[in-house]
Amino acid sequence: MPRTRNWLLAVAAVGVLGGAGLVGVGRTHGSDDAAPAAAASPAGGFPAGRSPAPADRGEPPGEERRRRVRALDAALREYAATVPEFSVAVLDARTGERYAYRGSERYETASVVKVQVLACLLLRAQDENRELTGEELAQARRMIRLSDNDATTALFRQLGRESGLTRCHERLGLTATRVDKAWGLTRTTVDDQVTLLGKLVDARGPLNADSRKLAFTLMSTVDEDQVWGVSAVAGRGETTTVKNGWLPRSTEEHRWIINSVGRVTGDDVDVSIAVLSHGHGDMPGGIEVVEKAAKLTRRHLRY
Repeated sequence: MPRTRNWLLAVAAVGVLGGAGLVGVGRTHGSDDAAPAAAASPAGGFPAGRSPAPADRGEPPGEERRRRVRALDAALREYAATVPEFSVAVLDARTGERYAYRGSERYETASVVKVQVLACLLLRAQDENRELTGEELAQARRMIRLSDNDATTALFRQLGRESGLTRCHERLGLTATRVDKAWGLTRTTVDDQVTLLGKLVDARGPLNADSRKLAFTLMSTVDEDQVWGVSAVAGRGETTTVKNGWLPRSTEEHRWIINSVGRVTGDDVDVSIAVLSHGHGDMPGGIEVVEKAAKLTRRHLRY
């Protein structure tokens, strides 16, 4: 559900620091069957927000931005030492700048893969120069708004299962995502997820205006009990779209995968966020981790 706040967003590039990668922003529910992670990802970064310009404090150009990114890296590393494994990435749609912490680590998607299913469905309809059929639209609504697994399975089969979804990867910019025959076990990275979110709003991308509008409508009207994760980042006057995924993983002693991907928009912000995580003892604890990781990016990057 829509939420709001007017915060300035600005962005700039920065290099990799320690274990954090600086490269690289929703609501929903579902269940499928998260996997370990390990390295750093490429570079990029966010800027200064509302604080005084670097020149006003005698700082060299770019130094304040680098300082903010270093502070975020440190905050995320400190938090990560106390909770199960997570990765987070942020993409500013207005500038193309990115931030990522452990951006290249792969996790099982659970229900966030449903955004990819939706994008591939929309692309296929575009290729056939048609709108979604009534049945396709009804299934897409249930899949995104309610995180309905039966509707997802039907669309997954219709699209050609794993090979069908994989065929649209290049158009969606997905380089590290590996589709599984059990769609909820698809493995992806936060880098790929913010790239996908970016394609849902990019007028120069593969999705036309009608497809982008439908994706926004569905992801901004998810069932109320699925309004968590990325949604917690938004302030007053801002709107969120979201798709969440959660699953007690049988191969990890039924510990939980908790994932959230989505977008925050307002007068001064248009940011996509992805948080992927696993190993949680329960769902509420996992949601708390995902939301705090997302909030830390906003606090330090000041978008």
